[in-house]
Amino acid sequence: MPRTSERGGPQTRARIAEVAGGLFLERGFENVTVAEIAREAGVSSVTVFKHFPRKEDLFLDRADDAAELLRSSVRDRAAGVDVLASLHEAMRGLVEVRHPLSGVEDRSVPFFRTVAGSPALIARAREIASELQRTLAEELDHDPAFEGDGTLLAAFFIAGYTTVLVETARRLIAEEPRDGVVDDHSSRLERLFDALRDGVA
Repeated sequence: MPRTSERGGPQTRARIAEVAGGLFLERGFENVTVAEIAREAGVSSVTVFKHFPRKEDLFLDRADDAAELLRSSVRDRAAGVDVLASLHEAMRGLVEVRHPLSGVEDRSVPFFRTVAGSPALIARAREIASELQRTLAEELDHDPAFEGDGTLLAAFFIAGYTTVLVETARRLIAEEPRDGVVDDHSSRLERLFDALRDGVA
């Protein structure tokens, strides 16, 4: 395969992630090496690690997107809109457009199966959740309009959203009817935000 530019920036990163994702879905995370990914993507292993310091991040490659979504929900909300309402709108929007971060995109099932089959990916997913919790807590602590307990709200929000997502993943992997699972996913998100508003915010 012809080598692509080692300095391709975002295009190179996207190409590496696409190749890695395809191989992981086909063969399982533990059965694919970084060297194989680099060869298929037409880059060096050094370039792969330049874009993805950890092998797990080749598959769980939307952590930065999730962090930015949390930051923008705090920083970019309209005047008079509280943080919880902004987060609620953002999470509802993910489901409405079937965004990959929503967990209900059409390609979510093979993704969830691959993660569930890999202890390394499960461990990294938990680390990412912890990192996102810290990101949200820091944003809330620096927001002059937020008067609640940012650390507590971030902990409850991330834990609650993760719980909803994991249950949705379990049901989709079990091949329950998708429409019903998606409806229940949305309902549980609504209950989560009701609980957050009544008990935290």
